[in-house]
Parts: sequence; structure tokens; C-alpha cells
Amino acid sequence: MRIVHIAGGDLSGGAARGAYWLHKGLLKLGIESYFVIPKATDNDLKNVFVLNRTKKDKISARLIHILNQLPVWLYKNRKNEIFSTNFYGRNLLKLPILERANIIHLHWISDVVSLKFFSRCQKPIVWTFRDMWPFTGGCHCTLECQRFKERCGKCPVLGSNKSFDLSYLVWRLKRRYFKKGSFYPVAISKWLAQTAMESSLFKDFEVKVIHNGVDTEVFYPIDKQLSRQILGLPIDKKIILSGAGYDSPWKGFDKLLGAINILKNSNFYFAFFGKISNKLIKFLQSNNITFKIFGFLYDDISLRLVYSAADVFVAPSIQEGFGKTLIEAMACGTPVVCFDATGPKDIVTHKIDGYKARPFDETDLANGIRWILSLNQDNFNQLCLNARKKVISNFSIEVIAKKYIEIYEEILGQ
Repeated sequence: MRIVHIAGGDLSGGAARGAYWLHKGLLKLGIESYFVIPKATDNDLKNVFVLNRTKKDKISARLIHILNQLPVWLYKNRKNEIFSTNFYGRNLLKLPILERANIIHLHWISDVVSLKFFSRCQKPIVWTFRDMWPFTGGCHCTLECQRFKERCGKCPVLGSNKSFDLSYLVWRLKRRYFKKGSFYPVAISKWLAQTAMESSLFKDFEVKVIHNGVDTEVFYPIDKQLSRQILGLPIDKKIILSGAGYDSPWKGFDKLLGAINILKNSNFYFAFFGKISNKLIKFLQSNNITFKIFGFLYDDISLRLVYSAADVFVAPSIQEGFGKTLIEAMACGTPVVCFDATGPKDIVTHKIDGYKARPFDETDLANGIRWILSLNQDNFNQLCLNARKKVISNFSIEVIAKKYIEIYEEILGQ
């Protein structure tokens, strides 16, 4: 069995990392797995084929991105959010590694796989949905918009009030190329699968659910005091950690600010990683809240230390395909507070390994943080142990890889 994965972006991104961990899990279980990706900084990755190796490759990738984005740029009132057309992609079908594949496994495919790929590829395709893009007219997160249930158009991300806009054109091309039986869709959460099957593009499909995995040999608990000493964090305070791209409206930035505002008079210490907005910094400084910002953390060692140093990890997303950072934190023995909705709903068991707040109540988000931090030491330690056990049992790369192997075997058996 030879599986070839294709993922866009690079291995610092959540979608690509989730795909790469599946690849690692398959290798551990003896499956001949290969991974195709545009960029990778580590040259020692096993069975990884990097597309942008030469200057010519990089120019080609840049040109494809520009061609895909040109029609988007025509919308002057568009929001500053990602919108993918995938009119153009890399010429992957001529790669020898794909010609030898038994199954091609697609993941997040922006600017890598064109829409025409689905009609031209003669191999069985498994496609893991890692966000909402497969069933929309171009956006990756719909928020309140429900037009993907019809045919898109009047796209709020494009700032369009026309029914036959770019989102409708992308939707129409998807309807043309996405045929039932031509590929096998898998979603990384129950919510994402259900939402896909409510869409006009996938209402006739069966979308299976297999969650994201995490390498529990990479993410594991480190002694809290040691972690804090290395990172320069206070030893004697309760540390609340959060990490995300806070400029994305679906990441729940305002909900996080609301919860921090409720907790600001407590003797808590806040830590953040990821893309941090100036609004957050100004808010923390104006309210005399003690905090530390780590920025982007690209290596697993730094992430492992930050997760281990925290007493609680807060994930305030209001629309999330799954929640990679949640299982990373829990693998490091750190309980999570999130909303009881979308992808994170599948991850946390309420008051067993974390706290699921009422959607999307910032007061209950703060209540969840307080509840975890007010536990006595024995109960808190049990919560941390439960979080680690939950990930090993449900989200380790071996567990997730075995579920995909069942799908591969079913396809090849057919």
C-alpha cells in the first residue's frame, strides 16, 4: 500500500502539521507513506518531497498564487481574510511519486491542487477537510453566512452584493468537478462533517469523521517549575496560556478579551503565542495585567515548554474545524477551556480534562478558567493526567493512522 499525501503551506501551519503527523503515524505502522508539500525547513524529514526546491519552482509557485488571487483583488471592499479560488495548481500528476501511488490523500490544498485535478486524476483520492473551504465558494470560514447551503454568491468576505460573483463561480466549478464516488471525503470533526453534508456541494456525500492526531512522543509534560525557569515565567503564579492568530474573526479574540477583563483583578499571569494584535497588548497594558508574549513558536520544543508551563490553556474560537493547539496542550498535561461548539466540542470532556463553556459566553469562559485554577492540588493533578490520557487514547498519531488505514483498505478492496 503506497499513500501519497499532498498538503499546501508549510509545516509551521496547523493544517500541514496535522497532515504530516498522520504521515508519521502511517510510517510507524509500516505503511509506505510519502508527503508532498511546497515548503519545509527541515531537510531530514522521512519520505517528504518538497515542491519549491529550485528558484524556478519558487517563481512558478508565486505565479500560481498571483493568478489565483487576481480575481479576488478586484473586489475592493473585500475583508482581510483568506479566499482561495484554486483555478490553478501545480502540475502534480506528472510527478513519479504520484504515478506510483495506490491512493492520493489530499489535505489543505490552496495554490497546490487545482479544481481540475479532481477530474484528471485517475487514482483513488481521500480528501481530509481541515476547514470549510471544500464546500464554500472560496472562503475558509463562513461565520454567520449560510449561503454555502445554496450556491454562494453575495459573498461577505468579498464584500459583494451580487449573486453571480466570484464565490458563485468557484462554487459552480466545484459542483462541476466534485462528483460523488470520485473521491472519499473525511472531516476532522463531527461539526465539520455535519456542516459539509448540509452544504449544496456535499449533501449527497457521506463525509466520515477522523480527528486530527498529535505525536505524543513530541508533546508530553515537562516539569512546570523547570519549564517556567527556562522561559522566564513566574514560579508562584497561576499561568493562563492562549495561542492563535488573533486577527482572524473566528478565533474569538473579543471573547478572550471579555474573559480577561472579568479576570483582570485576580492574581493571574497571562501568556500568549502566535500572531498577537496591538489591540491585545494595549488592553493588557492599560489594565495593568501581567503578561508575556512569545510570538510565533515554530519548533516543537518551545511549544512543549510553553504548554507545560501553563496551568490552563484557553481556546476561545467560535468556529474551528478541530483545534490542533487544544490536543497539543492536553498532550503536555495542561487542561483546556473552550466553547462547547464546533471542532473543540469533540476534544474536551467537561470537568474531566477541561471545561466547555456555553457558546459563546465570555463570562462562562472566565468561569471555566476560574474553576480549573481553584481546584485543590490533587484534583488539579487528576485533571492534568486525564488530559494526557485522553489524547493518548483518542488523538495519538497511531490511533488516527489506524482509522485511515481502514479507509485505505476499504478503497483498495473495492
